[in-house]
Amino acid sequence: MGVAIWSCGGAAVFASALLPGRRSHGSRLAPTELPFASASSCPLPFLSGPAIPFSPAPMPSSRAQLRLLRLRVQASAGVVLQDAAATTFCFAGAYSLVLVFDTLAERNIIQKSLSRKAVHVLSGLLYMATWPFFSSSMVARYFAAVVPLLNCIRLLCYGLRLLTDEGVVKSVAREGRPEELLRGPLYYVIVLLLCTLVFWRESPVGVVSLTMMSGGDGFADIVGRRYGVTKLPYNQQKSWVGSISMFVFGLLFSVGMLYYFSVFGYVHFDLLQTITRVALISLAATVVESLPISDVVDDNVSVPLTSVLTSVLLFG
Repeated sequence: MGVAIWSCGGAAVFASALLPGRRSHGSRLAPTELPFASASSCPLPFLSGPAIPFSPAPMPSSRAQLRLLRLRVQASAGVVLQDAAATTFCFAGAYSLVLVFDTLAERNIIQKSLSRKAVHVLSGLLYMATWPFFSSSMVARYFAAVVPLLNCIRLLCYGLRLLTDEGVVKSVAREGRPEELLRGPLYYVIVLLLCTLVFWRESPVGVVSLTMMSGGDGFADIVGRRYGVTKLPYNQQKSWVGSISMFVFGLLFSVGMLYYFSVFGYVHFDLLQTITRVALISLAATVVESLPISDVVDDNVSVPLTSVLTSVLLFG
């Protein structure tokens, strides 16, 4: 079948010189029977007849864009659900951790001071361990930051006596007074919040700083209280064994956490280089923690601040 194509007024006009089906009946295809033809828009004299409305079919590119948009919406919904689930899991874990050690202390299975420091150590480490559970979206860190934010609000409510919970106060405060929640414990969750928002899991600066505050400083108090007989000459409240414990455990926990995040591809990990840098950071944090300035600057402020500054210099 021979086919000719003309462009008339921007519309495609298809004409058939011969149509075998029609010729068999002895008739020709009239111009008015041609689809998509318009006499008013086409200057050819032999084409006449009323214009037939024409709606172009959706282009393949339009359908592809619509499908891509649908996939993006579905992916966004999946990301939100993943981050919301990770936030719920993280908050439930933090609440359960405090509840477990509070129960152990009430039953005299462990001492209250040990229970408080165990919460201090594990809260930061386990919180960071949940970071890979969150999605790779830009808003994932904000979902993760909800956990320390809620704990911050809770500590403010208990510390200002807006709410009352003796179990929480005794498990977190050193002397069991609500006002204590507005110092060390509050500073602790604020540092967690800031490191999550500013550094997140892609930066070794935040990971090392949080690890020094939770793992290093926490073990310094645990070991120092039990075995710290020989005190430091310039600070009788701190011991040699406590400071050594902070350096060692801060180094070990930090290297371990950096390796943990390197497994997920968040940070680069070179064993020798990492140990060297983290050892210097741990040494700086240990020296600052040993100074007799705890009455002026809380350890939960001085230790992470020193770690951040040193980490920025060493890790860039």
